[in-house]
Amino acid sequence: MRIAPPVTVSPEQRAVLESYARGRRIAARLVERARIILLATEGKGDSEIGAVLSIPRQKAARWRERFLKKGLAGLEKDAPRPGRPVVVTAEKVKAVVAKTTLEKPDNATQWSTRSMARAAGISAASVRRIWKAQGLKPHRVESCKLSNDAPFADKLEDVVGLYLNPPQHALVLSLEEKRQIRALDRTQPGLPLKKGRGETMTHDYKRHGTTTLFAALNVLEGNVIGTCMDQHRHQEWLTFLRRIDAQTPADKQLHLIVDNYATHKHPRVQRWLAQHKRIHLHFTPTSASWLNMVERFFRDLTHNRIRRGGFRSVAELVTAIQDYLAQHNRQPKPFSWTARASDLLEKVKRGRAALDKLQSA
Repeated sequence: MRIAPPVTVSPEQRAVLESYARGRRIAARLVERARIILLATEGKGDSEIGAVLSIPRQKAARWRERFLKKGLAGLEKDAPRPGRPVVVTAEKVKAVVAKTTLEKPDNATQWSTRSMARAAGISAASVRRIWKAQGLKPHRVESCKLSNDAPFADKLEDVVGLYLNPPQHALVLSLEEKRQIRALDRTQPGLPLKKGRGETMTHDYKRHGTTTLFAALNVLEGNVIGTCMDQHRHQEWLTFLRRIDAQTPADKQLHLIVDNYATHKHPRVQRWLAQHKRIHLHFTPTSASWLNMVERFFRDLTHNRIRRGGFRSVAELVTAIQDYLAQHNRQPKPFSWTARASDLLEKVKRGRAALDKLQSA
């Protein structure tokens, strides 16, 4: 009859083993191994240990032998497992990343896992793992345009300063027109949502005209002053400015954040502003509409009310927009601006350097 070799431990080893055996944040396999060795120090055989811990006798024998040969290190680290050796080396990973970011396939505008696998000489699954580990998504593309505005930094600091440190006894409003909102009606009713299938919508539609939403977002409180008009000329812009002047407290200075649309700088607009000293315009840099906070409200309006709606007339579309504005203003919630001007400038500088590098190549 085979007798398991005895196990003795030093006081230091016992303290470590007991801490492992009691540990609540220790890996379960390490807890089990510590308990095997502690039971072995009590003189129990492998069969007895297996019965106590509900494990095979062979498992208890294996970890007894491992501890006798390597001590605590033998319990803490698993032995190398047999299997096919790794074929994707670090050099191969670098090559795949470089090819993904710097090159294009001959017959396409972006890489797929299969086309990259053929080009790199590895499996598509390996390519997928490399892309996931490196955060690469060649199938996706995002819009981006860097501003060429010469006073970009000054305008950026001015607008962000209004968001992060608004002036006292004043209102900061973010203004913009959402132009050419189309009243579209689908040619057939869609099928309703049900288990296993999403709501459907026909790909074609009927056009019933357009409207333009003029909106002013109160940066501090989140409420919106808005109205729809048929056109977006300087006449409509002046009408909207007069509405803002009438619907805001007369004792407050108004700081309006606007983009560089030509109607905002029309001579008639300039003359009207000269007569209303409490209104101050702050222009965002060109090609930097992301600085205008009301764009975030427009995104919510499009996603929540317009994109999947059906409108048989412009009047029906305008009513839907007005209802959305009323619902929003009942429980307004301001958008939180957290990015500092210095961080945004550094990001733009990195983008400019990368663009210049591509243009010079």
